[in-house]
Order: sequence, then C-alpha cells, then structure tokens
Amino acid sequence: MARKAKKTIRVTLVKSPIGYSKRQKATVRALGLRRMNQTVVHEDTPVIRGMVAKVSHLVRVEE
Repeated sequence: MARKAKKTIRVTLVKSPIGYSKRQKATVRALGLRRMNQTVVHEDTPVIRGMVAKVSHLVRVEE
C-alpha cells in the first residue's frame, strides 16, 4: 500500500499580535510562532486551518 504524502502549509507571522486580544495572541503562540517573520510548517488539517483563519490578519499562509 502506497502512503500518500501529507499536505502541509507554511505559516509566517507578518504582523505583531501586540494590541490584539489575549485569545489571538494565544492562537499565534499555539501555532508555534514566537517572533516576527518566523515560519512554521504544519499539517494541513481543519484544526490548523481554523486557527489560521482566526488570526489571518497577522499571518501569511503558503500551500
């Protein structure tokens, strides 16, 4: 049985969460983003997509 390669997305923090709600800051941290222009790679799941959608004004996403 051939294994299918999992889809991934690259999430980059492009705007500081300073001045936004604690909840949005926590979402950015939960995505693994600590500093500006840091990029993390996540598996493309509905959970991650939902988190990205909530802070879409702070991050850039690449397929």
